[in-house]
Amino acid sequence: MKNLVLGVNDAIYRACIIVASLAIVIMATIIPWGVFSRYALGQGLGWPEPISVMLMGIFTFIGAAAGYRASAHMAVTSLTDRLPQSLEPLFTLFVRLAMGAIALFMLIWGYKLCLATWNQYLSTLPSVRVGISYMPIPVGGFITLLFVIEQLLYGDQNKRRVVDFEAVEEAKEAV
Repeated sequence: MKNLVLGVNDAIYRACIIVASLAIVIMATIIPWGVFSRYALGQGLGWPEPISVMLMGIFTFIGAAAGYRASAHMAVTSLTDRLPQSLEPLFTLFVRLAMGAIALFMLIWGYKLCLATWNQYLSTLPSVRVGISYMPIPVGGFITLLFVIEQLLYGDQNKRRVVDFEAVEEAKEAV
């Protein structure tokens, strides 16, 4: 069961990295296009800014979930460095439970925000619902919650190599 959970979370983690990276690349492409269009072509476009804001939401919340699993987030350890080593597991548990509460908050209230704004449309992109622009909040909360549960059950995974199931299967077949 552990290998299945870790394998699924590895795939989700990779997908988060890919989605967040694509969001940044697309955002870094359309913002200069909007600037070029406005100043060089003399024609301001209405779509680059709202799409960039939506991509920033995707990068922020989906990328943060991946960052949490990789322990690539900012950690202030000035308090825990001064405490006895015996209290470290207790503080680690507290931090993980607090992060789980935050992820659950994002999931529940982000979902409610999406529902509350679903029938509204963006003024600059009339075909896009406002609720869609808030979708990265509950999705990021759900993914972060999965990673928190993984850490509670199996410990920190940031030093473990990500399992490449195709390579494992090829190695089994070779033997």
